[in-house]
Amino acid sequence: MTLTNKAMTSQFLETCAQLREGRLTLRTPDGARYQFGDHGPEAEMQIRDWAAVSAMAAHGQVGLGEAYVQGLWDSPSIEGLMTLAMLNRDHLGSYDQANPFHRAKFRIIDRMLRANSKRGSRKNIRAHYDVGNEFYQLWLDEGMSYSSGIFGDTGDDLAQAQTLKNERVLSRLTSGEKVLEIGCGWGGFAEQASAEGRDVTGVTISQNQHSYADCRLDGRADIQLRDYRDVQGKFDNIVSIEMIEAVGEKYWPSYFSTLKHNLATGGRVMLQAITVPDDFFETYRTSSDYIRQYVFPGGMLLSDRIIEEQAKYSGLQVKSNFAFGQDYAKTCRIWAERLVGQKKKIMEQGHDEVFFRNWQYYLEICAASFSIGHTNVVQVELAHA
Repeated sequence: MTLTNKAMTSQFLETCAQLREGRLTLRTPDGARYQFGDHGPEAEMQIRDWAAVSAMAAHGQVGLGEAYVQGLWDSPSIEGLMTLAMLNRDHLGSYDQANPFHRAKFRIIDRMLRANSKRGSRKNIRAHYDVGNEFYQLWLDEGMSYSSGIFGDTGDDLAQAQTLKNERVLSRLTSGEKVLEIGCGWGGFAEQASAEGRDVTGVTISQNQHSYADCRLDGRADIQLRDYRDVQGKFDNIVSIEMIEAVGEKYWPSYFSTLKHNLATGGRVMLQAITVPDDFFETYRTSSDYIRQYVFPGGMLLSDRIIEEQAKYSGLQVKSNFAFGQDYAKTCRIWAERLVGQKKKIMEQGHDEVFFRNWQYYLEICAASFSIGHTNVVQVELAHA
């Protein structure tokens, strides 16, 4: 180990000693075992190569994910380790946020190279959703819902939780039959809504999702390969379930203007969105993270306050806001367990270890984030002001 690496390693161990919540067991490449912290949630980390520390020092939490995907460290519970990291982020210094140069680079990539113009949106969506319907079928529920369920008294029944989520959305709509779904995914909500007699028009810009949903609905709903900005006509109700995260800050006004323009008088919008706390939003928007860099290119979360402000600017008003973040923690946890259980089949589809570790890391850090309230998920009811 060079003198530079020794200094970096020493600094990393000193930073770990600053833990204020939880207990960390750290094993290093030289066989050493360290214990940090003395109370709270426990986590373990096995560093297999000191290059993991270099990645964290340069790229912060983005580097932590990069190092995991490269196999430079492991943990029996990524969720547990990330819970510990998030609870102690104020004490992690440069190991939480990238250095100034890389922070600026990440922002340029996020805001300029991955902007969600109509062309950019198609490119960004393909990067995440068009990896193959067969991949998602291995770990989503039977209805192919890729959003948080609402578990209620369903135990661990993911399919029932997704049904309950859709039922709650439908219960908040007006009696009008015409429903526009922006970001219809693989057609789970459209199928349930059409079964209740709704006249559903669903739009997506994912070719794979469109083909799957159109075949699935088989004429019971109008599934279109169309950008939300190109939708014409008025609808009694508009539903958008976890699509706004892919819109991008620059295009939020266009998104909410579309809701306003296409919503009939007296109509309702039901928006399901992942959010960050109001008091964390500015820090979030001026930084980056692993998910924005490697999972959802062009993505950006809102806060409750930002949703309300954007709605107001477009001539809409918030009628209700229902939060259920712990249900999303549970949803992600189940997804991650199913993903791991299907690893052999995922590999047989032609995906490699890097692909698998990326998805496992993403799902488990999401479970951690929702479980401690670092992120939330809400159903927001909107109407004309």
